[in-house]
Amino acid sequence: MPQPPSEPTATPAAAPTSAGSGPAPSAAGVAATVASLMPRAKAELGELVAFRSVADPEQFPVSECEGAARWIADALRAEGFRDVAALDTPDGTQSVYGHLPGPAGAPTVLLYAHYDVQPPLDEAAWRTPPFELTDGADGRWYGRGAADCKGGFLMHLLALRAVRENGGLPVSVKMIVEGSEEQGTGGLEQYARAHPELLAADAIVIGDAGNFRCGVPTVTATLRGMTLLRVQVDTLEGNLHSGLFGGAAPDALAALLRTLDSLRDAEGNTVVDGLGADARWEGMPYPEEDFRRDAKVLDGVGLLGGGAVADRLWARPAVTVLGIDCPPVVGATPSVHASARALVSLRIPPGTDVEKAIELLVAHVESHVPWQARVTTEVIGQGQPFSADTSSPAYTAMATALREAYDGLEMQVSGMGGSIPLCNALDALYPDAEILLIGLSEPEAQIHAVNESVDPRELERMAVAEALFLHGYAQQKSA
Repeated sequence: MPQPPSEPTATPAAAPTSAGSGPAPSAAGVAATVASLMPRAKAELGELVAFRSVADPEQFPVSECEGAARWIADALRAEGFRDVAALDTPDGTQSVYGHLPGPAGAPTVLLYAHYDVQPPLDEAAWRTPPFELTDGADGRWYGRGAADCKGGFLMHLLALRAVRENGGLPVSVKMIVEGSEEQGTGGLEQYARAHPELLAADAIVIGDAGNFRCGVPTVTATLRGMTLLRVQVDTLEGNLHSGLFGGAAPDALAALLRTLDSLRDAEGNTVVDGLGADARWEGMPYPEEDFRRDAKVLDGVGLLGGGAVADRLWARPAVTVLGIDCPPVVGATPSVHASARALVSLRIPPGTDVEKAIELLVAHVESHVPWQARVTTEVIGQGQPFSADTSSPAYTAMATALREAYDGLEMQVSGMGGSIPLCNALDALYPDAEILLIGLSEPEAQIHAVNESVDPRELERMAVAEALFLHGYAQQKSA
């Protein structure tokens, strides 16, 4: 069973007594400290990955998430955090909070990660046990949550440890580790709105994004919003013999398939009546050959949609059928189906309001069900898209920190097709706060898929960058 983290083996260096005091540490010194802490970080990540913290009681016991929350709370206490608490959020999960005071007058930086994970999917398809951090022959560490986002929490811990051993803590730090980010149920967002003072900060570092690829320091400028829509089609009182009734009896599964097919055109572009899908991405490009390799597209199989890959990923809506309830092939009977159900995801680009997009998606589905079949829809979670101000002082400090951590490579700015609904809640609550998105996800990490992994070199370099950022940001704010 996972064990709580051990107490720190060394007494952290004292924090400076006033904001901005003391020289900034050298990048080499911070890098050496982080390198020396990596074995401990690996052991701790292994303990955290061992919790099967999928925030869905229908799949895994609630005790797994509760255990992970306790582990994180113990880790924060061991680092000297105050006011550590597992916050009971309205969706029935827990988010862990702690506060680490810095020098008088120093700015406050909020660090974010989440400890809940995606289900392992087909465990037999994993090369290693999904809830056991395992060394790969390629040098990566494999395990569910290793990159998304338990590794993000370890990145924050490494950075703080390095900072405190190289000149002392230059800022006040708040840490929030969410327990239901992957479910999209919005518990932490609701809690933050009800307690607006809790997460207030000058800068917010979201550790749930990642680099464009390994070794390319990247910040994320935009996130797509999302919604999940459950669609059910009913046509008969019960299944019928396909020999006696097939050909005239309305088949609910066939009706559902035709409805879902209406959400894409022949080229594969997402089509939702009334929803724009022709925007262009103005930032760094994503060459098609690189995307095909990153996505592991089979030889000869075409990509969906038209326009540049970056347009399709970061600037346009994208619909995905996540699952269909219907009889499996094994054990199927010759029947006309009375009912069928699907879960549909719609990713929504910045500039589009989620409520309006949901309204259009529901209207599209209801108007495209054939044969006057009965259809019911249910919205399951949602989040607004997000755009960051990459010209802010915090981004300037992060650009410098990433350049030093990555041996002179310049920071790149990309979009991300995924969603982090909390970003918009924080942006609305704290409009003057600067929000940065960094993290450990990159194409080889395979987040949300089987064989998720983290490259320890990225964990090490990003921890160095975050440590340097905290010092640089403190000096910048005190100037």
